[in-house]
Amino acid sequence: MRLHAGVTATAALALSLTLGAGTAASLPTASSSTASTTAEPVRPALPGPTGRHPVGTTELHLVDRDRPDPWITGQDRELMVSVWYPARTTSGHPREPYLRPGVARFADESGSFGLARPGDVDWAGIRAPAVTSAPADHRGGRPVVLYSPGLGVPRAFGTSTAVELASRGYVVVTVDHTHETDPVEFPGGRLERATEPIDTVAERRTAIRARVADTRFVLDQLEVLRAGVNPDAEGRHLPRGLGKALDLERIGMFGHSAGGMTSAETMRVDARVDAGVNMDGTLQYSDDAFLPVAQRGLDRPFMLMGTAQQTHANTPSWQSFWDRSTGWKRDLSLERGGHFSYTDFQTLLPTLDAHLDIPAETLEMYIGTVDAERSTAAQRAYLTAFFDRHLRDRPRPLLDGPSPAHPDIRFVS
Repeated sequence: MRLHAGVTATAALALSLTLGAGTAASLPTASSSTASTTAEPVRPALPGPTGRHPVGTTELHLVDRDRPDPWITGQDRELMVSVWYPARTTSGHPREPYLRPGVARFADESGSFGLARPGDVDWAGIRAPAVTSAPADHRGGRPVVLYSPGLGVPRAFGTSTAVELASRGYVVVTVDHTHETDPVEFPGGRLERATEPIDTVAERRTAIRARVADTRFVLDQLEVLRAGVNPDAEGRHLPRGLGKALDLERIGMFGHSAGGMTSAETMRVDARVDAGVNMDGTLQYSDDAFLPVAQRGLDRPFMLMGTAQQTHANTPSWQSFWDRSTGWKRDLSLERGGHFSYTDFQTLLPTLDAHLDIPAETLEMYIGTVDAERSTAAQRAYLTAFFDRHLRDRPRPLLDGPSPAHPDIRFVS
């Protein structure tokens, strides 16, 4: 991730909201006063899924030979994605690393995303609550949900939610947007670094257009996989039954920050996506330049999930989208959450803080002051209910009004 020193917590939060996006460039770098060295590196754990299905995962290297990379001259656009799915069995299959080896090494050497010194966090030792390459449980076909992360943020930071949805019967595909995320690791250990920070309106337009094109290409490749062809560029072995597990007549999408922007814009241009969620991403390139979807709205189900700082009642781009959308809609506010509450940071940072004594203002900038366990449980509950209702036609009263089980969520009318 691209980290700039000397950015205050307040300024960083304002930047992330204004620019869409929890951009990595808006986050402060840890200094000698913001992290302590520990004798043994910290190895935080993600919460396990709560659904009845064990979870398997694999990755795909996808190359779009019909589209040049928007950031690097002379290269085809290539992506890395992870597929999380209900597994028939996990016996004999190893736990999946949270980060690829090169990304874990980079995270450590760069100071753990601005939160610690090199050597303080054992990123390479963290495991996802899923196993590698287990056979897929494809009985009945599974709805497919895509995930797009924030600008500069690895797809791995959406792992907890992806695994939860997979344990509830969905196939979840998480996408790294190459040359935004820093770095993306490809087969053989090749690392592709981010280009220059995306600062101008023109660059932000390019980024969102590239992300939407990435998502549509991934959908194309899932159709190839469903037809029985392996789309992996290296032809690596895929889990048994994975293609059969894909029900591409039922597709949803969600994303954090710029990924939420991507979800909304993808739905505007691609009718294959039936329902979407924006997790705290603005819908504007600048104060006077809204995304097309904010100017036109959507006619299909969409849910906004923000914080007290960003709802359709106080954010012009969200209000424009809300007023123009004719499909089913909700606006849920995680009132005491932070921008990165909608990522794995919500559960990772409290563990890091217990060992590294992260300053309170830094924690608040990232994840607010909400209780981490309640926040995670609420996000899982509302996302699952949303996709159950709109991809499976299952009634979910949780979406109809406030729930005492999730007191941190406010319905914004």
